[in-house]
Amino acid sequence: MSFSFSFGGDDIDEDEQVATTAGAHPTGDAAGTAPVPSPSAFPVAGKPQLPPTHLDLKSMLGRLPSTISYSLLDVVLDSGETIQLPRRELWDVRVQLMAEAEDGDSGETEAGLGSHDVKTGVYEGGFKSWESSVDLVKVLAQSKSFLDSVDATPCVVELGCGTALPSLALFQWAIEKKLNADDGTPLSIILADYNSAVLELVTLPNFLLAWVRQGASDGSVVPVDAMSSEGELEITQDIVKGFEQFLAERKITLDFFSGAWSSELVGLMSKRTETIAIPGCTKKTSIIIGAETIYSPFALQSFTDTTFALLEQEKAFQNTAELLVGAKKLYFGVGGSLDDFVSKAREKGAKVEQVREETEGVRRGVVRCALP
Repeated sequence: MSFSFSFGGDDIDEDEQVATTAGAHPTGDAAGTAPVPSPSAFPVAGKPQLPPTHLDLKSMLGRLPSTISYSLLDVVLDSGETIQLPRRELWDVRVQLMAEAEDGDSGETEAGLGSHDVKTGVYEGGFKSWESSVDLVKVLAQSKSFLDSVDATPCVVELGCGTALPSLALFQWAIEKKLNADDGTPLSIILADYNSAVLELVTLPNFLLAWVRQGASDGSVVPVDAMSSEGELEITQDIVKGFEQFLAERKITLDFFSGAWSSELVGLMSKRTETIAIPGCTKKTSIIIGAETIYSPFALQSFTDTTFALLEQEKAFQNTAELLVGAKKLYFGVGGSLDDFVSKAREKGAKVEQVREETEGVRRGVVRCALP
C-alpha cells in the first residue's frame, strides 16, 4: 500500500518543491488547503515491520558519496538569535538514489524514487523537514544548560529523526561549547528512523556538515575552505578521519538505529548508553524528542508506547528524563492529534505541559512530558 501527499507548505523550504522523496506525514499545507486523504499513514497493525538494527557509524561514513550539496536553514529563536542548520539538498539525495537504483538496488531506494510518499512497511518518509522540528529547535534553545551537566551524562534520543533538526541544533551548540572550553562531559546522541537509507543519506550527512561548518568557522578543526560558497562539500578521507577524531576526543557519541518503534528498539538503545558515562558517575539526564511522529492512531500508539518505555526505564534507574513532542494539533484524514497524545500520556501517569503553540497556518504545539 502506498500513499502520495502534496509537498505544499509542509516542507519548511517552499522553494524545494521538486519531484523528490517526501516525508510520510499527511497534512494540509500552511495555507490550510485540503490534504490528500489516505486510509493509513503508518504500517498497518499486525503487518511485519523492519526489525530494529544498530548501524555502525564507521561503515556509514565509508559509504558517504564523494560530494554532497547542501543548503542552510535559518531558524530565528525567541531570543532574536538566528541559528543556521545545514541540510543536504533533496535533489542531491534523489540523484544518489537514482544512481543506486541503476546499480540494481531496491527496497527503500526503489520506494524513494516513486511518486508516493509512503510505501507501507517499506518506506516511511524522512527525507523531508517538518515545521514541528523547527518548533522543537526553538524550545531546546531555552534548555541549552542541559549540555552543561556535571553530575549526569547528557543523552539525546530523537525518534523518527529524518533530517534531525532538533538534535542537529543541540549538536552544534555542543560543538561550540566544546571548542571554546575544556569540556570533558560526554554527550550521547541517539538517532532513530524507520529507514536506514534516511539515516545514511540525510541524517549522518547533516551532522557531518554541521561539524565541518563549525570547525571551519573556528579555524582549528578543518580548513576554512572545506565548504564551497556554492553549497557543496567534498568529503575527503581527511574530513572523515577528522570527524571521527573530534567525536572521540570530545566524547560525543553518535548512534543510529533503524527499524520500527518497539521494546526491542528500547533494549538496543539501552545497551549502547550503558557504556557512555562521566567517569565516576552512573547517572544520565535525557531528552527524548519526537517531531511529527503521531500523525495516525497506529503511529501515535506505537510512539507513545516506545517513548514511555524509555521514560520508565530511566525512572527505574533514578535518572532524570523528559519527552518533548512537536506536532500539529490535528492530522486531517488520518486521525492523529496532539490532544490524543496528551490524553494517552496522562493516562500513563505523566505530567504534561504545553510549552509552545503556533497559531499561524496549520496549528501546532510542543508539549513536555515527565514521569513523577
